[in-house]
Amino acid sequence: MKEYATFAGGCFWCMVAPFDQLTGISSIRSGYARDKQITSKASALVEKKNDYVEAVQIVWDPSQITFEDLLNLYWQQIDPTDSAGQFSDRGPSYRAIIFYHNEKQKEAALDSKRKLAQSGRFNNPIVTPILPFSSFYEAEEQHQDYYRKNAFHYKLYKEGSGRTDFLTQHWPKDRSYLKKILTPMQYFVTQENGTEPPFTNLYWNNKKQGIYVDLLTGEALFKTSDQLPSHTGWPIFKRPILYGNIKRVPAQHSTALKSKEGDNYLGLLLTEENSEYYQVNSAALRFIPKEKLKEEGYEDFLILF
Repeated sequence: MKEYATFAGGCFWCMVAPFDQLTGISSIRSGYARDKQITSKASALVEKKNDYVEAVQIVWDPSQITFEDLLNLYWQQIDPTDSAGQFSDRGPSYRAIIFYHNEKQKEAALDSKRKLAQSGRFNNPIVTPILPFSSFYEAEEQHQDYYRKNAFHYKLYKEGSGRTDFLTQHWPKDRSYLKKILTPMQYFVTQENGTEPPFTNLYWNNKKQGIYVDLLTGEALFKTSDQLPSHTGWPIFKRPILYGNIKRVPAQHSTALKSKEGDNYLGLLLTEENSEYYQVNSAALRFIPKEKLKEEGYEDFLILF
């Protein structure tokens, strides 16, 4: 059995990726929702500004995930104290709203909102309304899965809007859910600062052209033209694609490397004869071949080849 959940949280580009990682999600579509019945799609277009909001509609399996789980994640994507928009997007069409599809969802949403208010996490009142769902229609295809199709632009937009900094400040990451979506080795490396075995990992001797991105966030990290022959058994690079996407974290006898947005452990910074090298675990990376860059939203990086 499938159920529906409809959430508005500002620009719908930013409301897909978080739910896409969950088990039990059948589909997530970006579109426009409202709590008052509209007669046609055309009338919705005319009345868009005042009568509906950008939203995502999620189809989910209640045998695998609960509505309460979805609510908990929803609150962690928005500013629930803002009734006039979200972050840099202002106006009625960017309001945060929970639309309930039945009385059970309504009660769960009200209870979740009450618990958030009582938690003291925010200094200002929680003002996100909980309204009965009436209608939803999908946005144009260019807006669907925007974070995948236009990963670089999506990252710049999310950071530039102020959303990333706000969420990081108010919701220190609980990463326990990652055990459900990562392999034991991927979790060990990215979350526990572990090191995978040399010479048996995926990319230590990769010869294909392409780029490497953060396994979880999709941040562009390294390109194969900067990958050096490895005598250690792990991928080694001369430089990152964007220095700003890599954090250097001093450790006791070394300097650790982490992805900026994801804060996921990557590997170590090596120094040899006044030169720096980036030694990275394959388990922290996802490789995107040159021929698939456009398909996966990294078209801007084709200029590197």
